[in-house]
Amino acid sequence: MSAPLSLNRRNFLRTSLTGASAAAFGVDPAGAQGRSETLLVIQELGPNSLDMQGVGSNQTVNGLSWNCYDRLLSYAAKTLPDGTLSYDREKLAPELAESWEVAADGMSCTFKLRKGATFHDGSPVTAKDVKWSFDRAVKVGGFPTFQMSAGSLEKPEQFVVDDDHTFRIDYVRKDKMLLFNVAVVVPFIINSELAKKNATPEDPWAMAWLKNNEAGGGAYRIESWKPGIETIFTRFDGWTSGPLPKLKRIIARDIPSGGTRRAMLERGDADLSSGFAPRDFDQIMKEGKIKVSGVPIPNALWYLALNTAKPPFDSAKLRQALAWAMPYEQIQNGAFFNRAAPMYGGPAEVSKAVWPQPFPYVTDIDKAKALMKEAGLEGGFETTLSLDTGTATVGEPTIVLIQENLAKIGIKTQINKIPGANWRTMLNKKELPLVLNRFSGWLDYPEYYFYWNFHGNNSIFNISSYQNKDMDALIDKARFTEDPAEYEAAVKAFIGLCIRDLPVIPLNQPIHDVAMQKNISGYEFWFHREPDFRQFAKG
Repeated sequence: MSAPLSLNRRNFLRTSLTGASAAAFGVDPAGAQGRSETLLVIQELGPNSLDMQGVGSNQTVNGLSWNCYDRLLSYAAKTLPDGTLSYDREKLAPELAESWEVAADGMSCTFKLRKGATFHDGSPVTAKDVKWSFDRAVKVGGFPTFQMSAGSLEKPEQFVVDDDHTFRIDYVRKDKMLLFNVAVVVPFIINSELAKKNATPEDPWAMAWLKNNEAGGGAYRIESWKPGIETIFTRFDGWTSGPLPKLKRIIARDIPSGGTRRAMLERGDADLSSGFAPRDFDQIMKEGKIKVSGVPIPNALWYLALNTAKPPFDSAKLRQALAWAMPYEQIQNGAFFNRAAPMYGGPAEVSKAVWPQPFPYVTDIDKAKALMKEAGLEGGFETTLSLDTGTATVGEPTIVLIQENLAKIGIKTQINKIPGANWRTMLNKKELPLVLNRFSGWLDYPEYYFYWNFHGNNSIFNISSYQNKDMDALIDKARFTEDPAEYEAAVKAFIGLCIRDLPVIPLNQPIHDVAMQKNISGYEFWFHREPDFRQFAKG
């Protein structure tokens, strides 16, 4: 009698666990096919808006925009040496535009739109929608408008409707980044008639309405959005800008606890997650139950920024002293568990026009003390060291190690923890003396990174308040020259100037790690670091 009872118990447990797992996916436990066509993503923080051009939109909104809206162009795919699929920074691909042609004089580009494309409400996509969307991007201000300007997309007069399915961009100058900038997240195509119905004279771009409503024509549409809890995407079967995605439904749940997310993945109750501590990724990779894709983030750095506009950090010798005092290897091993590429101990001379590249500094307390003396600060001083609490997983151990080493050269620091919601506001004030920060540039060009961070005319991300006319001239030359030799010389020169002037001290290049079940395929790394649901499959 005991054997049948044991079997019954096992059957009960198996049925219960199957039901619980299916419930996690929001599908009928009997519907195995439903689960095979549903991806459950668990994330630390979900979107705080449905409009990535809105003020204060967070990182996750980039992924929502990427999947729910089309852009004229996208990037082609390539396979990295480890087999990971990634975007190809050098090759563009059609999306809403089925073709495009640059004029013979290089001063305009004409795009032919797909004639069968519709928005989610069934209305046709026309060149008028494209123009309205581009006009919005250059007029709303803030980051979207700065991003557009980085590719010389600056004013509505540049955007021309030739006919319903022909759109033209007139250039204000030749800029090799212009078309690549068309393919980033910002210039997404909005259903302009729907948006205009919900605009007001005070809000001509429907910012308030689009914050809470989606008006796209991308591969997925928003089924429901519960801020702080869950976002559900369903496939738009009328999408024509690429192969129809294999997955019909995406459930993205907000679960702040990394421990809970890891446990759900290991139980098989979720498909994909990121944002774990490097220690967790290190353990997950060693255990081998869940697969991890890790890609160094192009054009990205963790760094210590120094306020070059205010004493005492207006002294280059003092900034160099701090560079020799950084506990590079301790940070690499103890805070990042080597899930980052070191950016220290490089050659003294810049021999390659690539970014990022290791600076020549290593930990040398004696050199640091000598430079403190040369700067007239051998007696030391007190200051603050600021941290975004939203990056505390790696930021807190990093900043504590920096604090300990700066004490060795007489600099006493108080750690200033700033909530993530206030971080950008505080940086924009340019008052913080020392800041631990991470920045990544969507376009993988050295001059693009330097334009954002070190150009005197661009203040939005230049948190070091760095001003140097020689630097500005070198960045501008690299951005606009058509001579390869001149370009390479300019890039080497501005990297060398950065090594000497040190508006920031690079620590490492972060790796973007994503953990997923072994039956998940099609993951593609993108510069915006959010999952592209269009590529995924479950097998």
